[in-house]
Amino acid sequence: MNFKSFTILFPLACARSSLGFHPPARPFGTNLASPAGAQGPSGRVSTASGRAPHPAYQGSRNGLAAPCSVLQASFSTTGMWNRGNAYGKGDFRFYKSFDEWMSPFTADKDAYPELFSLPSGVYEVILNKPLGIVFEEIEIGKGVFVQDLVEDGNAKDDGTVQIGDELIGITAVKVSGAKWERRMLPATTFDFDTVVGAIMSNEDKWGCADVVLQFKRPGECDEEKVKTHLEFFEPPVDTPWKQG
Repeated sequence: MNFKSFTILFPLACARSSLGFHPPARPFGTNLASPAGAQGPSGRVSTASGRAPHPAYQGSRNGLAAPCSVLQASFSTTGMWNRGNAYGKGDFRFYKSFDEWMSPFTADKDAYPELFSLPSGVYEVILNKPLGIVFEEIEIGKGVFVQDLVEDGNAKDDGTVQIGDELIGITAVKVSGAKWERRMLPATTFDFDTVVGAIMSNEDKWGCADVVLQFKRPGECDEEKVKTHLEFFEPPVDTPWKQG
Protein backbone atom coordinates (compact mmCIF):
# COMPACT_ATOMS: atom_id res chain seq x y z
CA MET A 1 0.00 0.00 0.00
CA ASN A 2 1.37 3.38 -0.98
CA PHE A 3 -0.32 6.00 1.16
CA LYS A 4 0.05 9.71 0.75
CA SER A 5 -1.63 12.12 3.15
CA PHE A 6 -2.35 15.70 2.39
CA THR A 7 -4.55 18.49 3.61
CA ILE A 8 -5.88 21.25 1.41
CA LEU A 9 -3.83 23.79 3.34
CA PHE A 10 -0.62 24.64 1.49
CA PRO A 11 -0.92 23.53 -2.16
CA LEU A 12 1.98 24.05 -4.49
CA ALA A 13 1.42 25.50 -7.95
CA CYS A 14 -0.08 22.69 -10.03
CA ALA A 15 0.93 21.88 -13.58
CA ARG A 16 -1.84 21.32 -16.13
CA SER A 17 -3.18 17.86 -15.45
CA SER A 18 -4.03 15.15 -17.97
CA LEU A 19 -7.63 16.35 -17.90
CA GLY A 20 -6.54 19.87 -18.72
CA PHE A 21 -7.80 21.79 -15.70
CA HIS A 22 -6.98 25.47 -15.57
CA PRO A 23 -5.68 25.88 -12.00
CA PRO A 24 -5.08 29.49 -10.96
CA ALA A 25 -1.66 30.78 -10.00
CA ARG A 26 -1.51 30.84 -6.21
CA PRO A 27 1.38 31.88 -3.97
CA PHE A 28 2.98 29.19 -1.86
CA GLY A 29 1.54 28.96 1.62
CA THR A 30 -1.96 30.07 0.65
CA ASN A 31 -4.23 28.56 3.27
CA LEU A 32 -7.15 26.72 1.68
CA ALA A 33 -8.46 25.19 4.85
CA SER A 34 -8.54 27.85 7.53
CA PRO A 35 -7.54 31.33 6.35
CA ALA A 36 -7.06 34.03 8.90
CA GLY A 37 -9.88 36.47 9.34
CA ALA A 38 -12.80 34.85 7.56
CA GLN A 39 -14.81 31.67 7.25
CA GLY A 40 -17.23 31.41 4.35
CA PRO A 41 -20.80 30.14 4.72
CA SER A 42 -21.13 26.47 5.40
CA GLY A 43 -21.63 24.09 2.48
CA ARG A 44 -25.04 23.06 1.20
CA VAL A 45 -26.23 19.51 0.61
CA SER A 46 -27.89 18.44 -2.61
CA THR A 47 -29.49 15.04 -3.05
CA ALA A 48 -32.49 13.89 -5.01
CA SER A 49 -34.53 13.95 -1.80
CA GLY A 50 -33.15 17.31 -0.69
CA ARG A 51 -31.78 15.70 2.47
CA ALA A 52 -28.28 14.67 3.40
CA PRO A 53 -27.94 10.88 3.38
CA HIS A 54 -27.40 9.16 6.67
CA PRO A 55 -23.72 8.41 7.51
CA ALA A 56 -22.88 6.01 5.52
CA TYR A 57 -16.38 5.18 -22.34
CA GLN A 58 -16.05 3.44 -24.09
CA GLY A 59 -15.33 5.81 -27.08
CA SER A 60 -17.86 8.23 -28.49
CA ARG A 61 -20.75 8.18 -30.89
CA ASN A 62 -22.26 11.24 -32.59
CA GLY A 63 -20.52 13.45 -30.07
CA LEU A 64 -21.98 11.62 -27.08
CA ALA A 65 -20.54 9.26 -24.56
CA ALA A 66 -21.27 5.73 -25.65
CA PRO A 67 -23.58 3.99 -23.15
CA CYS A 68 -21.78 1.69 -20.74
CA SER A 69 -24.77 -0.29 -19.51
CA VAL A 70 -27.98 -1.75 -20.88
CA LEU A 71 -29.93 0.88 -18.99
CA GLN A 72 -27.92 3.77 -20.38
CA ALA A 73 -28.11 2.32 -23.91
CA SER A 74 -31.81 3.24 -23.85
CA PHE A 75 -31.39 6.58 -22.08
CA SER A 76 -30.90 9.62 -24.32
CA THR A 77 -28.03 11.94 -23.36
CA THR A 78 -28.27 14.22 -26.41
CA GLY A 79 -26.31 17.42 -25.99
CA MET A 80 -24.54 16.44 -22.79
CA TRP A 81 -21.01 16.77 -24.18
CA ASN A 82 -19.84 19.71 -26.27
CA ARG A 83 -17.00 19.93 -28.75
CA GLY A 84 -15.80 22.38 -31.41
CA ASN A 85 -17.81 25.60 -31.61
CA ALA A 86 -20.40 24.16 -29.21
CA TYR A 87 -17.92 23.95 -26.35
CA GLY A 88 -18.88 26.22 -23.47
CA LYS A 89 -22.53 26.41 -24.52
CA GLY A 90 -25.80 24.72 -23.61
CA ASP A 91 -27.51 23.31 -20.56
CA PHE A 92 -24.51 21.27 -19.47
CA ARG A 93 -21.74 23.88 -19.56
CA PHE A 94 -21.82 24.57 -15.82
CA TYR A 95 -22.44 21.96 -13.15
CA LYS A 96 -24.32 23.26 -10.13
CA SER A 97 -25.84 20.16 -8.57
CA PHE A 98 -26.98 16.65 -9.47
CA ASP A 99 -30.66 17.60 -9.49
CA GLU A 100 -30.03 20.59 -11.78
CA TRP A 101 -27.81 18.47 -14.07
CA MET A 102 -30.54 15.88 -14.56
CA SER A 103 -33.37 18.39 -15.07
CA PRO A 104 -33.15 18.46 -18.92
CA PHE A 105 -33.98 14.71 -18.92
CA THR A 106 -37.38 15.03 -17.22
CA ALA A 107 -39.10 13.16 -20.09
CA ASP A 108 -37.11 10.05 -19.09
CA LYS A 109 -37.71 10.27 -15.37
CA ASP A 110 -40.72 7.95 -15.24
CA ALA A 111 -38.96 5.27 -17.33
CA TYR A 112 -35.65 5.42 -15.48
CA PRO A 113 -36.35 6.73 -11.96
CA GLU A 114 -33.17 5.15 -10.55
CA LEU A 115 -31.04 7.46 -12.69
CA PHE A 116 -32.58 10.54 -11.11
CA SER A 117 -31.37 9.91 -7.59
CA LEU A 118 -27.92 9.33 -6.19
CA PRO A 119 -27.14 5.70 -5.38
CA SER A 120 -27.59 4.56 -1.81
CA GLY A 121 -24.53 5.43 0.24
CA VAL A 122 -23.56 8.27 -2.13
CA TYR A 123 -24.07 11.93 -1.38
CA GLU A 124 -23.25 15.30 -2.91
CA VAL A 125 -22.09 18.29 -0.91
CA ILE A 126 -21.54 21.86 -2.05
CA LEU A 127 -18.84 23.66 -0.11
CA ASN A 128 -17.19 27.03 -0.27
CA LYS A 129 -13.41 27.19 -0.30
CA PRO A 130 -11.45 26.57 1.81
CA LEU A 131 -12.93 23.09 2.13
CA GLY A 132 -11.19 22.12 5.34
CA ILE A 133 -10.76 18.48 4.31
CA VAL A 134 -7.65 16.38 4.90
CA PHE A 135 -7.38 13.79 2.12
CA GLU A 136 -5.22 10.69 1.97
CA GLU A 137 -4.53 8.60 -1.11
CA ILE A 138 -6.06 5.14 -0.85
CA GLU A 139 -3.26 3.84 -3.05
CA ILE A 140 -1.83 4.84 -6.41
CA GLY A 141 -4.62 5.09 -8.98
CA LYS A 142 -7.38 4.37 -6.47
CA GLY A 143 -8.43 7.87 -5.49
CA VAL A 144 -8.54 9.57 -2.10
CA PHE A 145 -10.53 9.38 1.12
CA VAL A 146 -11.23 11.75 3.99
CA GLN A 147 -8.51 11.25 6.59
CA ASP A 148 -9.58 14.17 8.79
CA LEU A 149 -11.64 17.35 8.90
CA VAL A 150 -10.17 20.71 9.92
CA GLU A 151 -11.73 22.09 13.09
CA ASP A 152 -14.01 25.05 12.32
CA GLY A 153 -13.51 24.41 8.58
CA ASN A 154 -16.35 24.50 6.07
CA ALA A 155 -16.69 20.72 5.79
CA LYS A 156 -16.66 20.24 9.56
CA ASP A 157 -19.22 22.99 10.09
CA ASP A 158 -21.47 21.59 7.34
CA GLY A 159 -21.56 18.23 9.07
CA THR A 160 -22.15 16.00 6.03
CA VAL A 161 -18.65 14.77 5.17
CA GLN A 162 -17.31 12.15 7.54
CA ILE A 163 -13.88 10.68 8.13
CA GLY A 164 -13.45 7.59 5.95
CA ASP A 165 -15.71 8.78 3.13
CA GLU A 166 -14.20 8.31 -0.34
CA LEU A 167 -14.20 11.03 -3.01
CA ILE A 168 -15.89 9.77 -6.21
CA GLY A 169 -16.59 13.02 -8.06
CA ILE A 170 -15.58 16.68 -8.09
CA THR A 171 -16.28 19.75 -10.19
CA ALA A 172 -13.46 21.20 -12.29
CA VAL A 173 -13.13 23.98 -14.85
CA LYS A 174 -11.59 23.32 -18.27
CA VAL A 175 -10.58 26.28 -20.45
CA SER A 176 -10.32 25.72 -24.21
CA GLY A 177 -9.33 28.82 -26.14
CA ALA A 178 -11.70 31.57 -25.05
CA LYS A 179 -14.34 29.11 -23.82
CA TRP A 180 -14.72 27.19 -20.61
CA GLU A 181 -16.97 24.72 -18.82
CA ARG A 182 -17.40 23.42 -15.29
CA ARG A 183 -18.22 19.72 -15.08
CA MET A 184 -18.59 17.02 -12.48
CA LEU A 185 -15.84 14.48 -13.15
CA PRO A 186 -15.33 10.96 -11.79
CA ALA A 187 -12.51 11.10 -9.24
CA THR A 188 -12.04 7.46 -8.26
CA THR A 189 -8.63 7.33 -9.99
CA PHE A 190 -7.48 10.87 -9.18
CA ASP A 191 -4.15 11.40 -7.45
CA PHE A 192 -3.11 14.28 -5.20
CA ASP A 193 -2.16 16.72 -7.97
CA THR A 194 -5.37 16.11 -9.91
CA VAL A 195 -7.60 16.57 -6.88
CA VAL A 196 -5.88 19.81 -5.90
CA GLY A 197 -5.95 21.03 -9.52
CA ALA A 198 -9.69 20.37 -9.71
CA ILE A 199 -10.41 22.19 -6.44
CA MET A 200 -8.28 25.17 -7.41
CA SER A 201 -9.89 25.45 -10.85
CA ASN A 202 -13.24 26.40 -9.28
CA GLU A 203 -12.40 30.10 -9.32
CA ASP A 204 -14.60 33.14 -8.85
CA LYS A 205 -13.63 34.43 -12.30
CA TRP A 206 -15.40 31.42 -13.84
CA GLY A 207 -18.50 32.06 -11.75
CA CYS A 208 -17.61 29.38 -9.20
CA ALA A 209 -18.67 30.38 -5.73
CA ASP A 210 -18.22 26.83 -4.48
CA VAL A 211 -16.87 23.34 -5.16
CA VAL A 212 -19.27 20.41 -5.66
CA LEU A 213 -18.05 17.05 -4.40
CA GLN A 214 -19.56 13.57 -4.43
CA PHE A 215 -18.55 10.97 -1.86
CA LYS A 216 -19.40 7.36 -1.17
CA ARG A 217 -19.59 5.86 2.27
CA PRO A 218 -17.86 2.47 2.30
CA GLY A 219 -20.09 -0.31 3.56
CA GLU A 220 -23.25 1.58 2.68
CA CYS A 221 -23.01 1.66 -1.13
CA ASP A 222 -23.33 -0.79 -4.02
CA GLU A 223 -20.05 -0.50 -5.95
CA GLU A 224 -21.66 -1.48 -9.29
CA LYS A 225 -24.34 1.18 -8.90
CA VAL A 226 -21.68 3.75 -8.05
CA LYS A 227 -19.76 2.78 -11.19
CA THR A 228 -22.88 3.09 -13.37
CA HIS A 229 -23.66 6.47 -11.80
CA LEU A 230 -20.18 7.81 -12.60
CA GLU A 231 -20.36 6.69 -16.25
CA PHE A 232 -22.62 9.66 -16.96
CA PHE A 233 -19.83 12.04 -15.97
CA GLU A 234 -16.92 10.45 -17.87
CA PRO A 235 -15.87 12.78 -20.74
CA PRO A 236 -15.68 11.25 -24.25
CA VAL A 237 -12.16 11.05 -25.63
CA ASP A 238 -12.83 13.53 -28.44
CA THR A 239 -13.87 16.42 -26.17
CA PRO A 240 -11.55 19.18 -24.91
CA TRP A 241 -11.70 17.52 -21.48
CA LYS A 242 -9.56 14.64 -22.78
CA GLN A 243 -7.40 16.50 -25.28
CA GLY A 244 -5.07 18.32 -22.89
